[in-house]
Amino acid sequence: MSDRYAAVSGVLIRVLFLNLAVAVAKIGFGYASGAISILSDGFHSLTDAASNVVGLIGVNAARLPPDEDHPYGHRKYETVAAAAITVFLLLVMIEVLRNALNHLTGKAGLHEITVTSFVVMLVTVGVNLLVVQYESREASRLGSEVLLADAMQTRGDVWSSLTVIAALVGVRAGQPILDPLAALVVAGFIGHSGYQIARTTTGILSDRIVIDDGDIERVVMGVPGVLGCHRIRTRGSSDHVFLDLHVWMPANMPLTDAHDLSHVVKDRLMARYPQIADAVIHIEPPPAKP
Repeated sequence: MSDRYAAVSGVLIRVLFLNLAVAVAKIGFGYASGAISILSDGFHSLTDAASNVVGLIGVNAARLPPDEDHPYGHRKYETVAAAAITVFLLLVMIEVLRNALNHLTGKAGLHEITVTSFVVMLVTVGVNLLVVQYESREASRLGSEVLLADAMQTRGDVWSSLTVIAALVGVRAGQPILDPLAALVVAGFIGHSGYQIARTTTGILSDRIVIDDGDIERVVMGVPGVLGCHRIRTRGSSDHVFLDLHVWMPANMPLTDAHDLSHVVKDRLMARYPQIADAVIHIEPPPAKP
């Protein structure tokens, strides 16, 4: 498990430097050129870097072993870190909307768009595409929701950058209003990314079901001697699941035999679903027939 957290941290550190480079390039050129859409997209990229820092803090907290106050471990700190990304997204969305509205209402002037604007945007889009591919692959391999959340956020950055590029084309063609309008679209992408991340993390924090009850029941019923099961409950993240269930065994079965059989059930479940960190099995006789 410690190797897994080290791997997640390594991914976040590498992506952090890439996101900082992209954000600095966009924000710097956005201020220099006065292109509000590029500047807004730069702020969007800056939240990617900020979320990497939050993710690193969360992952390092999550890697701590179980202790007296946290008998289930600290795994949810990683989920909390992923949820914190939505706060950064909310803040940057407000800033993007403010700048866009200032330009639409004439409080800020529009500026000429140069060829360099397109070069900056195309290069940063290429970097972001590599980041999305890399983080998505590593999130799947490591079962990390913080990497998945960060990849989703960066994917939104790609779409918003493409919107900015389209707007820059319009500005060059004599439609300057497309620059602040593109910034509004960027705000929409940011809000959508925040919603997706919030939906995923709240499911984990609210103990939403992780493994379908029917799938668990099929594994349990495949163990000879088991008469049935009920009250199946799973919670946790996709790679760190806690399971408890009640298993029916013959009423006249000796306790030691029932205990041994429960371990067979547990071993079968954990072999079928290696993401199960622990399974608690309650032994009981089958319900009396009416």
